[in-house]
Amino acid sequence: MYCGFVTNLKNVRPHPNADRMKLADCFGNTVCVGLSAQENDVVIYFPTDGQLSVEYCAQNDLVRRKDENGNPAGGYLDPDKRNVKAIKLRGEKSDGITMPLESLAYTGVDLATLTVGTQVTVINGHDICTKYIPKSNSKSSHSGGAGNKTRKRKDPVAPLFAEHADTEQLAYNLSAFKCGDEVEITLKMHGTSQRTGHLPTLQGYKRTLWDKITRKAGTPIYNWGGVSGTRRVVLEDYDGGFYGSNEFREHHSKAFDGKLMKGETVYYEVVGFTTTGQPIMSTASNKKLNDKEFIKQYGEETVFSYGCKPVVSIDCDDLQSDIYVYRMTMTNEDGFVVEYTPDFMRYRCEQMGVKTVPVLWKGTIPDNPGSAEDPTINAGEWIKNVAERFYDGPDPVGKTHVREGVVVRILNRPKFAAYKHKNFAFKVLEGIIKESAEAPDMEEAQEVADV
Repeated sequence: MYCGFVTNLKNVRPHPNADRMKLADCFGNTVCVGLSAQENDVVIYFPTDGQLSVEYCAQNDLVRRKDENGNPAGGYLDPDKRNVKAIKLRGEKSDGITMPLESLAYTGVDLATLTVGTQVTVINGHDICTKYIPKSNSKSSHSGGAGNKTRKRKDPVAPLFAEHADTEQLAYNLSAFKCGDEVEITLKMHGTSQRTGHLPTLQGYKRTLWDKITRKAGTPIYNWGGVSGTRRVVLEDYDGGFYGSNEFREHHSKAFDGKLMKGETVYYEVVGFTTTGQPIMSTASNKKLNDKEFIKQYGEETVFSYGCKPVVSIDCDDLQSDIYVYRMTMTNEDGFVVEYTPDFMRYRCEQMGVKTVPVLWKGTIPDNPGSAEDPTINAGEWIKNVAERFYDGPDPVGKTHVREGVVVRILNRPKFAAYKHKNFAFKVLEGIIKESAEAPDMEEAQEVADV
């Protein structure tokens, strides 16, 4: 869930290329702030990828407008999108925006109650911010107007087929880490989520004589079988959907036929291209970054291919899409879920002949994580520093585009505990993609719809 955070400004310093701005840090992210900003000022920090409400923007004059003489006035946000994105201002990173607590005074809230750590989404019944989901820029979308079929009955296809747990942002959850925690850092891959399980699935209905007389469907019958789906939706067929056809999903789902044990569910990322050659994730023009070194390293366009090809050649084994497993569980008939350790997950995937997400680091948070340079560093800050050794740079799989970031997972927890950390260049690209997207990201749209 997206939200703003009440926090302190840290490391307030001059902007090297601007006289009317300063730089500061919020949750380790660099933001551009006003000249009046001081160390430890309490502010509201809105991270990248959010959208501020119409009312909040109007009350604080945040959107671009023109005065009575036609001159630029107001703020800097797009009037329709009002989205927060990662940008560079005068050559310096600005990853999110900050606002004073007084910007919420119109809601009637007692500002003294907005202490550091408070999450800001709705205040006194006033919407403040939400996750930014771009609207379609064209009448046609990936699905060509066709969606997955909706069933008339509400009986669940697979009642024990659990959705993947949400992965929160690392920077806002550093307190989750403790000294002595065993941690694994894996590559975060930019694709579409899929899950497949061998679970009790709907096989049909048992109809009594009374059911037949009253024309009722009867009692649902469940038996062990295969089931597959996206992050939120169970797929009963592979027609329609966000991409027009889910044929590429069907191919990967079948890779687990006869291989999963009863109760196993596997969660994985599908990357590359659909069977029609369409990129699974939207491409971006690198020119819009205005970074010559980035273009020199990655070219003029980012295509999240991960070594896959848009068209399969008859003469070679090129893949249009590929999968990388990042989680497995075992669920019994009572719905009790046991989390597989990453090592056992990799063992099972090796048995099944499927890939797992690349491991970049594995270790234990020390009992005394502080350093000579900064003895006050805690466990969360220590692991964040480790993660930032791996979260940027070329993607290690295809090597043709920047990586998205990393996922930091705590291994010594009974339940799935993992946190994502994206790099700045990817955040900028993500903002560019959303500015020009023909259709919203399917998983993000479902995420908001389900809230």
